[in-house]
Amino acid sequence: MSESRQSEFVHRTLGDRIYQIVVIVMLLLAMSLMIIPFWNVVAVAFSTPLGSMESGVILWPRGFSLNGFQIIWKNLGLERAFLNSVIVTFFGTIAHVFLACLAGYVLIQKDLPGRRLLVGFILATMAIPGELIIIPLFVVYKNLGLLNSLFALILSGMVSGFSILLMRNFFMGVPFDLAESARIDGASDFRIFRSIYLPLAKAGIATIALFEMVGRWNMFLPVILYINDSSKYTLQVVLRSLVTENQGNSGTSMITPNVQMAGILIAVIPLLTLYPIMQRYFVKGISLGAVKE
Repeated sequence: MSESRQSEFVHRTLGDRIYQIVVIVMLLLAMSLMIIPFWNVVAVAFSTPLGSMESGVILWPRGFSLNGFQIIWKNLGLERAFLNSVIVTFFGTIAHVFLACLAGYVLIQKDLPGRRLLVGFILATMAIPGELIIIPLFVVYKNLGLLNSLFALILSGMVSGFSILLMRNFFMGVPFDLAESARIDGASDFRIFRSIYLPLAKAGIATIALFEMVGRWNMFLPVILYINDSSKYTLQVVLRSLVTENQGNSGTSMITPNVQMAGILIAVIPLLTLYPIMQRYFVKGISLGAVKE
């Protein structure tokens, strides 16, 4: 190897190392911006009421205590709000995924009349802002007598154009010969859908399920729009009310920071537990479902 080639190789290697160091430093800074605030929430949540009122960022509990969790779970009614969020998230996600899979399966049928027109129509619905249909939805729910019920929250967002098209893309990746062979053997369409397409589209199902669970768990606007009974509030609305009401309180009625942070931690833990389980399906679903035509 000539001296010029060697010099170029050394220079390129040195440049690559510098680039890698810069990237690592930037990633560490970005990671610290996310981890430090969350670690502060954990530390304050496990602090005593007096210790949690210290100013500044707390990275270690000031006098370990579970007082915040006990107060917010029992005394402030978070137990009921947590249950409401579980009900809405569980049943809403199941219905959403089931309907998206059914619609996606229908859209891949070659003998479906106007299939391209239907796909275009579904694609067009994704361009409509959700805020634009809030008032029409409110009127519909009111006429159906669904206001002030958890069913209204379950029904809200049950159908999504994004989920339907994503499942359609996944189903299009399943060899059509498999379905034809099963149909020749006497299998019904629902049997083919259940036994062939669903098992081969686990990544897509996990993807839309994770999106839907996160969205429903963090649901806020539909709750304050459709629900008036405080006993039917979900977790996020109750947490917001605890923070806003505390701003005007003082003395013995004040909600201490450890109680507020305990509520935030309770709201975050289910999502942190769920994501690692579904991560591999989620990444595969995004990478595969987005490139099929």
